Amino acid sequence: MKQQIQTLEEQTAILKAEMAEMSDELYAQQREIAALKRLVDGMKTKLSSVETDSGIRRPEEESPPPHY
Repeated sequence: MKQQIQTLEEQTAILKAEMAEMSDELYAQQREIAALKRLVDGMKTKLSSVETDSGIRRPEEESPPPHY
């Protein structure tokens, strides 16, 4: 009986350590996702502020090719 309790305690300790490691990894991933979202938002802002006189038309502004 004492051996079974010790085995369960060891398994519990291992599981607690793995849960802590997974929690740390999840936190790091959440921080990375938040940073990437900020980066994408910044890129969207820069792209929306680009002048339209660059000679490149948007697809909705483009007329169909002559063969249509």
